[in-house]
Amino acid sequence: MPTSIITTDDLIDFKMDLLNEIKKLLQKHSNSGLKKYLKSSEVMDLLQISPGTLQNLRINGTLPYTKMGGIIYYEADEIQKVMTANRVQHKIE
Repeated sequence: MPTSIITTDDLIDFKMDLLNEIKKLLQKHSNSGLKKYLKSSEVMDLLQISPGTLQNLRINGTLPYTKMGGIIYYEADEIQKVMTANRVQHKIE
């Protein structure tokens, strides 16, 4: 059985390759923090609201949605925009 000698340079190359792979995995994971489309139950859990409140947000046009095959989907980005647009800031003087 032949033996191979591992040099310091080999270990450094391995370390750099491993670090680059880990960085790629972390970037991929961080970009997919929230799913692009959420179902009604996921939105209710996320916003801590009741089914009736979610329905009111749909009816009055506050929260845009897509309905396909009887299932209602909401874009995560749109939910974030609505939350930001309705932010209330009190100024303390």
